[in-house]
Amino acid sequence: MRPLSAAAVRRAGAGLTAGALTWATAISIFGSTGVGVGERVVDLTGLCFQLGVLCLLWVQLRTRAIGTSRAAAVALRVEAVVLGVASVWSLLHGVLPDDLKNGAWLAPLDMCWPLSMLGMAAISVKLAVTGRWSGLLRWWPLVAESWAVVTVPAFLLVGEDLSRWVGAGHLVIGYAALGLMLVTRPGQVLGSPVSGKA
Repeated sequence: MRPLSAAAVRRAGAGLTAGALTWATAISIFGSTGVGVGERVVDLTGLCFQLGVLCLLWVQLRTRAIGTSRAAAVALRVEAVVLGVASVWSLLHGVLPDDLKNGAWLAPLDMCWPLSMLGMAAISVKLAVTGRWSGLLRWWPLVAESWAVVTVPAFLLVGEDLSRWVGAGHLVIGYAALGLMLVTRPGQVLGSPVSGKA
């Protein structure tokens, strides 16, 4: 397998930032669930976010961010599968007619959404403990990947009107910022200094 390049890390970071900002914008306009067309917009921009997180997972897998063991690699691949299934739900729920997208047959796929976010939170802890990434990129995933841990309680405590801003703001501060760090500091995940032209 070819070594991961700084340019590839930067592209993945840009994808993560773009996805997070897209979904954050939709949440701030339509809320975390939306109604009617707004619901579909939130679903499809959520898919953009999920694709961005898959970019992050790819970098984590290629850099062995949570360890060099087979178990660590398997954990990242399992997370990618769960997130992939959640992405299929976002796509289907965003494009299918109402009578189909709300069917019970989609419920198992829907469960993968929160499971994937909990998985990312667990990965961020392991990444910080393992210490294969350095600088801010060792620790910022703890901020970014606490999204579900922060926003779900906010929704339960203060309701949709206020929690939408918590969710959107956390996406910007967490995942969008994490993507920018990958763009500007690829050396912190590659284990060596990288020039600006790499």
